[in-house]
Amino acid sequence: MTVTSPAARLGRLPPYPFALLSQRVREMNVQGLDVINLDIGSPDMPPPANVIEALAQSARNPANHGYAGYKGTADFRRAVAVYYQKRFGVTLDPEKHVLPLLGSKEGIVNLMLGYVDAGDVVLVPDVGYPSYSMGARLAGGEVYYLPIRAENDFLPDMNAVPTDILRRAKILWINYPNNPTGAAVDASFYNQMVAFCRQHDILLASDNPYVDVTYDGYIASSVLQANDALNYALEFMSFSKTYNMAGWRLGAAVGSAQAIKTLLQVKSNIDSGHFHAVYDAGIVALESTPQTWLDERNAVYQRRRDMIMNALPEIGLQATCPKGALYIWARVENGTGADYAESALTQARVSVAPGSIYGPGGEHYIRISLSIPDDRLLEALERLRDWHTRTSVNANSQQIVK
Repeated sequence: MTVTSPAARLGRLPPYPFALLSQRVREMNVQGLDVINLDIGSPDMPPPANVIEALAQSARNPANHGYAGYKGTADFRRAVAVYYQKRFGVTLDPEKHVLPLLGSKEGIVNLMLGYVDAGDVVLVPDVGYPSYSMGARLAGGEVYYLPIRAENDFLPDMNAVPTDILRRAKILWINYPNNPTGAAVDASFYNQMVAFCRQHDILLASDNPYVDVTYDGYIASSVLQANDALNYALEFMSFSKTYNMAGWRLGAAVGSAQAIKTLLQVKSNIDSGHFHAVYDAGIVALESTPQTWLDERNAVYQRRRDMIMNALPEIGLQATCPKGALYIWARVENGTGADYAESALTQARVSVAPGSIYGPGGEHYIRISLSIPDDRLLEALERLRDWHTRTSVNANSQQIVK
């Protein structure tokens, strides 16, 4: 007996690549194999202790166990607005410019459900977070890839976009500090992007979860600091990376009042907001997390970044040193990233993300996550060294025989 066939839209939507990768690793774990995960960017360190305590205290309040409302709590929206004022010097109306999200990922997809119809185009960085392209396809739109490459500092060339594409484009996605490349930008880049979108009547969507995960003294900006951004841009902030709150599923969309209204119309028909206690914990994270906590956390990631960068020549990889985000975007010396990832998993029992997950331009890359304890990272690098040495010796032996 079979159930009815799934919707045709799923034919445009392949399985989420990280779901497939996680399933593969789980199957190996069930077999008793110890796989070290360097694939997913899930922080391995806890949130600030007072954030956890705030969640517990709020959850004990009987009044907090009802629906918090489609727009979340007013206190949370105000806290986000105050954060933007202090962090970026941007003045927001919490009633018009802020909308809580159940994590930024759902906001990314729901935004496209609100704006994209069949025949519309979404401008997506290649390489980039998979949800940009998958959300566009789920909404029935077309994806136009904007190449971002190392030789251009991983920045898009907007002058190369054909006129006919621009006429149909509804949303332009940008993401800096960038996943997966770790590339960074300054305020002038955001001014250029806002001006471009104003000229072509496109919504600029800035995914900014790594704004406070930066290295070597680099301080990241917000698109909302750009001239006229509140009319043409929407930014997605996430608590997962800034405050190590992955799994809490808390974020916010911030910016254009029109875009906020459109997104709310979609969301209010899909979800009913978050648990009140999560909002309260988010307020504490925004208001009480000292810069020293962020600096100390980032120093751990930077140490791991340097450990990996130093090891790359010994494991068949090369990369530009990232200024932000949680990853090393490494080019493989031989073959494809998918080949490297498969061999690393089966022969070294180390899971890395093949670059093709992030778009056609990632074919010869892999992504390595920094979100793993130092001892496990050292073990993973040693496994990769041993595997790469064996592989190189075997390859040389075969060449000698020939």
